[in-house]
Amino acid sequence: MRHTWRWFGPVDKVSVQDAAQAGARGIVSALHHIRTGDVWPVEEIAKRHEEIKAGGLVWDVVESVPVSESIKTQTGDWRQHVANWQESLHRLSASGIRTVCYNFMPVLDWTRTDLRWTARHGAKAMRFDLTDFVAFDIHLLERPGASQDYDEATRDRAAKRFAEMSDERRSALSKNVGAGLPGSADGYTLPQLREHLATYHGISRDKLQQHLVDFLSEVTPVAEKVGINICAHPDDPPWALLGLPRVLSTEEDYVHILEAVDSPANGVTFCTGSLGARGANDLPEMAKRLASRIHFVHLRNVHREEEGTPCSFYEDEHLEGHTDMVAVIAELLKEETRRRAEGRADHEIPMRPDHGQEILDDLTRGAQPGYPAIGRLKGLAELRGIERALSHSRYGLS
Repeated sequence: MRHTWRWFGPVDKVSVQDAAQAGARGIVSALHHIRTGDVWPVEEIAKRHEEIKAGGLVWDVVESVPVSESIKTQTGDWRQHVANWQESLHRLSASGIRTVCYNFMPVLDWTRTDLRWTARHGAKAMRFDLTDFVAFDIHLLERPGASQDYDEATRDRAAKRFAEMSDERRSALSKNVGAGLPGSADGYTLPQLREHLATYHGISRDKLQQHLVDFLSEVTPVAEKVGINICAHPDDPPWALLGLPRVLSTEEDYVHILEAVDSPANGVTFCTGSLGARGANDLPEMAKRLASRIHFVHLRNVHREEEGTPCSFYEDEHLEGHTDMVAVIAELLKEETRRRAEGRADHEIPMRPDHGQEILDDLTRGAQPGYPAIGRLKGLAELRGIERALSHSRYGLS
């Protein structure tokens, strides 16, 4: 696999040179300062390429070209936003980009109740506490009908937890849940979040799923024409939140969009952390069955604190948690071998060590939550070791 590293631009406290020293060969980045729905300017794309080259690496993957809420709800300027997304693909292709990741999560991107929870050995990790989240939904957000989405025992635990929360914790919880897209300056206050939730009134899961297919029907032919693979990131966490439907949480969800828009350019961002939070998802088998359409891989691990969906979980070390990372990597390497035999230009799948626990000097660096320097370096080294062992000419898969 091609080892890459998420970089949030010049504001990132982990540099491109840091990524190179950690063992990355390429960078995953985006133009977070461009307003969602707008066309990415040619000069800004070129500038980002130069910033990355100055650090000694190249820009391999765009994560993400955001899909606007207007597109997801098919309201307002959504048709113009689709056209702008298509034009951005043209411009990115002309600059040499061949992989573009996106997600279709309504309102919120990845959602956590804690951005720096204390894990084993004093490391800091991101965490989703179901009880805290329900307390936020019912008692802080005060979403109409929220209580009906949870059973009595869960409501009782949430009420008790909320009563015990300090004002400081309540404020932090609201900020964490409404944090917005990673790397962006976005974020929602409680009134703003209520306003955005209202725009999805009447949009069922089936309708949102159809809106995704409609979007892909428009952008995939352009992606195929310009030589870009677009790949959908799964929901994180992979279940409905705040009364909002989510449509990329299971293998069946992916099969639906891959069959509905059956083009090699329409593919999957295989995120073991997002999908791994749902106990019913068998990740090695999913990797095996979706392999030919996997265009980008996020490798991280989560520890589910109880079974069932939804559940509480935290981001574990890359080789710990509930996902069999060795088995997943084995399936991905088998797919690369198959692609090489077919002569596919995209035989080398870009992957990045996703997230990571803050350890050692990370604890004082203050980097983007989930994206520490040393924690990711450790993860990449472990993942690379598995890949090297499985690929060994004497013992391995190649």
